Amino acid sequence: MVSTDTITLPELAHPNAAPPLDDTRDDRRMLRVAAAVVRDLSTPRASVYWPDLLISTGVGYTALAGAISFDTVSLALASGLVAILALYRAASFIHELSHLRKGALPGFRFAWNALIGIPLMIPSFLYEGVHTQHHARTRYGTAEDPEYLSLALMKPWSLPLFVMSAALAPLALIVRFGVLTPMGVAIPPLRKIVQERCSALSINPAYRRSAPHGAFRRQWQLQEACACLWALMLAASVVMIGTRPLLTYLAVHSGLTVLNQLRTLVAHLWENDGEVMSVTEQYLDSVNVPPPNWLAPIWAPLGLRYHALHHLLPSLPYHSLGTAHRRIMAQIVEPSAYRKANHSGMLPLIARIARGTASER
Repeated sequence: MVSTDTITLPELAHPNAAPPLDDTRDDRRMLRVAAAVVRDLSTPRASVYWPDLLISTGVGYTALAGAISFDTVSLALASGLVAILALYRAASFIHELSHLRKGALPGFRFAWNALIGIPLMIPSFLYEGVHTQHHARTRYGTAEDPEYLSLALMKPWSLPLFVMSAALAPLALIVRFGVLTPMGVAIPPLRKIVQERCSALSINPAYRRSAPHGAFRRQWQLQEACACLWALMLAASVVMIGTRPLLTYLAVHSGLTVLNQLRTLVAHLWENDGEVMSVTEQYLDSVNVPPPNWLAPIWAPLGLRYHALHHLLPSLPYHSLGTAHRRIMAQIVEPSAYRKANHSGMLPLIARIARGTASER
């Protein structure tokens, strides 16, 4: 696992105590309040995680089976939509896995990989050790951040390309695991290229992943081998059971990947040009879409609607983020940076980023 200088907030006895922060760009009161009001919310609850994962997975695969088997087009499409939403929610637990402390939820990582990671060809090694670099204090928004592009500073065509390229992800994953993995066993130089450039769920094309070590290396190899076998089985299924199951699987997979890419597009404002940012600046470049928006839990499940808050408190489990947000809102006294990261919905955010791409620089 990669060790990073992940942002942490000070443990304070009182919200008005002076924090040991040197950056004058930070809203110190906001950071004090955030650190002080969530001390009882940091433990992940198995009674929430397990039912959520199992129900989402069960609904998703049942709906996928319906999309494959229904002859009525409307029923097949409706089942496909349910499958996209349910499997998208289940797949989003990969984000939680990247933040879970070792031993916090015994067996959960294995179960997620067996139920979702391998069948969707997104085993957790693709994200673990990568996502934490996005939270690193001196990496966020820089060229070393695997999950950051200055999208708002790019050309207008970059936004539709960013979203629609995700539709090809399922085919790319079949090639990654079904072709490049076995070829890499025989060709070591190719294996190194695949490990560096094709082994991370990142959006920064310049990102290069370092080689794994120790226990994580063994997890990586096992997960990759299982994903390789699954990719080969998918390819062989065309001969065994025809094209409809595979095409339906690919369509559902593409749907949830595009939905996740849209969520990623509005998770940040993408306005940093590569400079190191303060904690508050990182927070303000990130996005909360709190209630009363009722669609946000669908396109940003598992607390991802509180993405800015997550950047303040990255180790807080998803089921605690809503409570944390309400507590901070109740404690914050204006003027404060906290409310400035709260936005009304996806469409206004897309419009803001699109306006940024259209601006002359």
